[in-house]
Amino acid sequence: MNKDIIEGNWKQLKGKVRENWGKLTDDDLDEIAGRRDHFIGKVQEKYGTTKEDAMREWEKLTNS
Repeated sequence: MNKDIIEGNWKQLKGKVRENWGKLTDDDLDEIAGRRDHFIGKVQEKYGTTKEDAMREWEKLTNS
């Protein structure tokens, strides 16, 4: 999935994000807005994961 498609489908992806990463607030999701780098940063911040783990989670999210 390319960047434009992900950003365009962000509203649909938000549901998956909420299911898997409940610590992310609505404000966090608004800030992320489908941008990979913002998602990775927020997951690292809220869950204390490594960048590599957060990147894998993004790939799972966008490839499902």
